[in-house]
Amino acid sequence: MAPNETSKQPSSPQSATSSRRASSASPEKPPGPLSITTVPSERETIKVNNANATDLKNACDDALKRYLSRPNLFKQIHLHTDVKLTLGWTSVFVAAATGLYGWKTEFEQAKPVVWAGFILYAILTTLQTLYAYFVEGDVIFVGRRKSFCKRIFTEKITISSRTIPVSSPTPTPSPSNAPSYSLNITYLQSTSGGKSLLCKNRTQGSQEYSAFFDEKGVMAQEIFERWVGELVEAAMEGKST
Repeated sequence: MAPNETSKQPSSPQSATSSRRASSASPEKPPGPLSITTVPSERETIKVNNANATDLKNACDDALKRYLSRPNLFKQIHLHTDVKLTLGWTSVFVAAATGLYGWKTEFEQAKPVVWAGFILYAILTTLQTLYAYFVEGDVIFVGRRKSFCKRIFTEKITISSRTIPVSSPTPTPSPSNAPSYSLNITYLQSTSGGKSLLCKNRTQGSQEYSAFFDEKGVMAQEIFERWVGELVEAAMEGKST
C-alpha cells in the first residue's frame, strides 16, 4: 500500500478566525487573489500620515479595492454608492427646485410648496443617513465573479473593515499598542442564477497598521496584498484559520 500523502497547508494570517455556514469548503476551485501576480511597476507609492488612523484605514480600504478588482478576480458592485448618490442628488434637486419656486412666487402662495419641498428634503437626507448606517455599515467592497468549472457558478464576496483602537493608549507609540486594521469577509458560491447555494463561508482577521506602514507612512503594498489574499482564499476554501 502506498504511504499516505499529506498536503501542505498555507500559512494563516495573524489573528484570524473563520466560520462556515453552508459547507466547509468551496466545491469548485476558482483562482484566488494570490494566484494572480501583480507587477511591481503597476503599484503607485502610497504615503499617508501614520499618526492618523482614519488616513491609514482609507489607504488600506482603497488598496484592498484595487487588489481584488484586478482582471480575472472580482467585479466591484457599487450598489451602496449608487443608492447614496441617488438619494443625495435627489435631495439637492428638491432643495434647488423649492428655492427657485419660492424665489419666483409670492410668499403666501409659495408656502405650501416650500413646506412640501422642505419635508421631502428632510426625508431624503434622513433616508440617506439611515441607509449608510444600517444597510451599508462598515462594508467597503462587494464583488461578484462568474466562473466555469464543469458548470457556470457565481461567486460573491462582501468585505467589511474597521479600525480596532488600542486598549490602553501610551505616550510612546509602538507596534504592541498600535491600532489594528480588521476585516470581516463573507464568501458565497452559487449556481443556477443564485437559486442553488453551494457554499457560504466567513473569515475574520486583524493586523496592526504598523505591519503595513513604515515610520514615514509609506505603505508596504506587497505585504498588505499578501495578507488580504490569504484571508480571501481562506474564505473561498472554507478553512479554519
